[in-house]
Amino acid sequence: MLSHQTLLQAIPTALAGVDLSGFGPKQPGKVRDSYTVASRRILITTDRISAFDRVLGLIPFKGQVLNQLSAWWFEQTQDLVTNHLLAVPDPNVTVAREAQPLPVEVVVRGYITGVTKTSLWVLYAAGEPRPYGLDLPAGLRKNDPLPHPLITPTTKAAAGGHDEQLSRQEIIERGLIAEPLWSQIEAVALALFARGQHVARQAGLILVDTKYEFGLIDGNLALIDEIHTPDSSRFWTRESYESSGEPEHFDKEYLRQWFAAQGYRGEGEPPAMPPDFVANVAARYIAAYERLTGHPFEPAPQPAAERIERNLRSFENF
Repeated sequence: MLSHQTLLQAIPTALAGVDLSGFGPKQPGKVRDSYTVASRRILITTDRISAFDRVLGLIPFKGQVLNQLSAWWFEQTQDLVTNHLLAVPDPNVTVAREAQPLPVEVVVRGYITGVTKTSLWVLYAAGEPRPYGLDLPAGLRKNDPLPHPLITPTTKAAAGGHDEQLSRQEIIERGLIAEPLWSQIEAVALALFARGQHVARQAGLILVDTKYEFGLIDGNLALIDEIHTPDSSRFWTRESYESSGEPEHFDKEYLRQWFAAQGYRGEGEPPAMPPDFVANVAARYIAAYERLTGHPFEPAPQPAAERIERNLRSFENF
């Protein structure tokens, strides 16, 4: 684990974005930039971090953690589903095959929790009948384990909005995804989640819930986004949950909790993150990587922008 002082010193070098010349049009996202070259996509995972649907700051080494952790997970799960990964020529960069994204995001939940308007816990606590078309047992409390993992599909929200609730029936009736393909997606998502739960348990963590994004490559189902990272999944430490019931977060929920404690809920100008807090967030992302993979995190040398372009220029196989 990198020292707190090292993380503090790295804050000014956090990667806000990369402008590449000669690599096709840039498509900036909340936490990554992408470029399209022929039938390939260059995905650059930046150190930008978001909460409450807005980009709020920079966390040093976050992009490297997410990019390398996803690549590691792709290797661990390639027996369950094809993924879009071709190569990782730089710690921040994935070269991926182009895919046709499917219009439904798949969220798998092992526990009932959450604070947003579309979270399973908020809907359940408000008494909504059959949220996401699911039959839930009575008497659940926040952060309780569910009887078995449940899928809560959504459509991708517009900027500043909340994801749309969907049920299996709505997906099929609206023609978003045909029933045979959706059945395959459900089976694959549950298998991925079971694999993730097993690895997390061995690492002293609990995989609470996660988001999977699927697409089609040559007509076949493929996983096309990061998997089981502190940005796409919720992780608790087993010790904190089992000893006190108050879970310690090893994911970006730690960031949301801090903003909520400052009275910020996503509206207006967010408060500035103090350096010590930024270093603490970085430490949790790195700790999640090290626990899950069993490998020490070794940051790549800076400056990142020049390094990325140099590594891409020398990479001839994409």
